[in-house]
Amino acid sequence: MTDSNDLTLVRDLLVSPSPVRWVFAGDSITHGALHTFGARDYTEHFSERLRYEMGRGRDHVIKTGISGWTIRQLWADIDWCLMQYAPDMVSLNFGMNDCVMGEKALPDFEEKYRSTLTRLRADPNRAIVLHVPNPILPNDTARAASLPAFSEVVRRLAAEFGCLLIDHPALWQGRSLWYLMSDAIHPNDMGHRLMAHLMLRELGMWDEKSPVCNLFVPPGV
Repeated sequence: MTDSNDLTLVRDLLVSPSPVRWVFAGDSITHGALHTFGARDYTEHFSERLRYEMGRGRDHVIKTGISGWTIRQLWADIDWCLMQYAPDMVSLNFGMNDCVMGEKALPDFEEKYRSTLTRLRADPNRAIVLHVPNPILPNDTARAASLPAFSEVVRRLAAEFGCLLIDHPALWQGRSLWYLMSDAIHPNDMGHRLMAHLMLRELGMWDEKSPVCNLFVPPGV
């Protein structure tokens, strides 16, 4: 489990007597657009585990992910997509579309991501969760060449800002991507289950008896 001050904040939120606002921002993967084909995406599995199984029905899980978005677009629209909700926890999952322009776009990606985190850190009691983008299939050659460098920026910023890091590529090692993907970049329903399972483990929400935690995913080798 990630050693982060934000993990302590999340644990406190999970037992808070007051309702909590959990806000998820990202691109089409967070949006859950198309590629789940009617199944739940990772944010919806989180919501089921939190609001039903853990009995926190008055908590709000708010998803503002938009297909095609980059961190630059979130940064430009942060008041609408994040701050209006006065979030207690913010989850950010960016990099998949940012990397399309190649490593020449890295400085702007890091600058806008850092500016976004600085704005969020204005409230020291707000938990921040950063996702390292999921692995992709090699036939998307543009992303395959540059995504690792963008992922390293996310890891570095998580350490710099003390955010809780959800490192999806670390869990996906040893698993066949063909069972987890809808196309070269988008997880299918199994991929979203695996993403949700890692997030639940890292946030201290895992329970071996939970139906959500027991959803089938293809085993690793």
